[in-house]
Amino acid sequence: MAEPLAERMRPKTLDDYIGQKHLVGQGAVLRKMIDSGHISSFILWGPPGVGKTTLAKIIANKLETPFYTLSAVTSGVKDVREVIDKAKKNQFFSQTSPILFIDEIHRFSKSQQDSLLSAVETGTITLIGATTENPSFEVIRPLLSRCQVYVLKSLEKEDLLELLNNAITKDFILRAKHIDLKETTAILRYSGGDARKLLNILELIVEAEGDADTIEITDKKVSERLQQNPLAYDKDGEMHYDIISAFIKSIRGSDPDAALYWLARMIDGGEDPAFIARRLVISASEDIGLANPNALLLANAAFAAVMKIGWPEGRIPLAEATVYLASSPKSNSAYMGINSALQTVEETGNLPVPLHLRNAPTKLMTQLGYGKDYKYAHDFDGHFVNQQYLPDEVKDKRFWIAQENGQENKLKEQMIKCWGNRYNK
Repeated sequence: MAEPLAERMRPKTLDDYIGQKHLVGQGAVLRKMIDSGHISSFILWGPPGVGKTTLAKIIANKLETPFYTLSAVTSGVKDVREVIDKAKKNQFFSQTSPILFIDEIHRFSKSQQDSLLSAVETGTITLIGATTENPSFEVIRPLLSRCQVYVLKSLEKEDLLELLNNAITKDFILRAKHIDLKETTAILRYSGGDARKLLNILELIVEAEGDADTIEITDKKVSERLQQNPLAYDKDGEMHYDIISAFIKSIRGSDPDAALYWLARMIDGGEDPAFIARRLVISASEDIGLANPNALLLANAAFAAVMKIGWPEGRIPLAEATVYLASSPKSNSAYMGINSALQTVEETGNLPVPLHLRNAPTKLMTQLGYGKDYKYAHDFDGHFVNQQYLPDEVKDKRFWIAQENGQENKLKEQMIKCWGNRYNK
């Protein structure tokens, strides 16, 4: 039995690799690193089917270094330690550190990630992790600080078309079939920027035609075939980033009907309920925010309820939170505020904390002026006193800008009462 088309078409070199030009194109950061023959540990973050595993294998082939693979779904601490022991032995036979590739590294527990720290730090292994989840939330900070994060994007239309044409003209099975790409709108739409999904759909259509000498690919044929086999092109279940995107955007757009529809699609496709619940918590903070602070409480409660009761009843608290968030007033002022503050921190660096705001737990620190002239707000009328809380260099910066809704208007009025025109701009 032949390998699946997606595996047969897996590129072996960077010259055959399609997409991610910002990382592996001529002069790009990963291309330079690979061509130099010396790579440091990094994590590849991107949606499914965009070339994370393929890129790791290409790097290993290029450097001719021992290459170990672990799946976070099936491996434990013991497996990690065994690979590290093998890597230590192989260090004597290789000019570069052996590579350990961990697929779905976000599924590793804290203890499993901890077991990697020493080997990564000492160079016993070069770690390449792959994840579909945000590493900032799913990878422990000590390990993340030792790895560069590179973001992979969904494949563009041109990339997908190139992949289709390569499959039709270069694959030893398909090139004998005389395949005619009459229309590509449907097959590109259903693939969602996922190369593996694209090739699985193509293979499904071709196999359905049997021994036909000429096979025409049309939008109608693709749609009909996928309606008959809705999950046949997705080997891992309906883990679709386009669906979670539609779900969140429907909540943001205050359309509870659409949000419930996309929720149903995810439930029907076997989506991890924790994945859905996490996105609801994020949406409650990012999109509803201060316009309705209860949204975050309800989203967290739904998360906890789903973890306690599981499926199928877990769909009910998820639906409740979905409708509540979608029908709530919206504000992203907190989201915009922290982004603005982070940008200022990046631009200005580690500005010193004003002396009057510093703690003075020792006599020496008191002598140096730590805490001097600090005014304790509760000692003043209204529990407020006008004093400076920001470093001198940014003392006039505004990060939080109230938006027009009932809750934030009240907060803004309170800030104007305290700070006057500073919050009236």
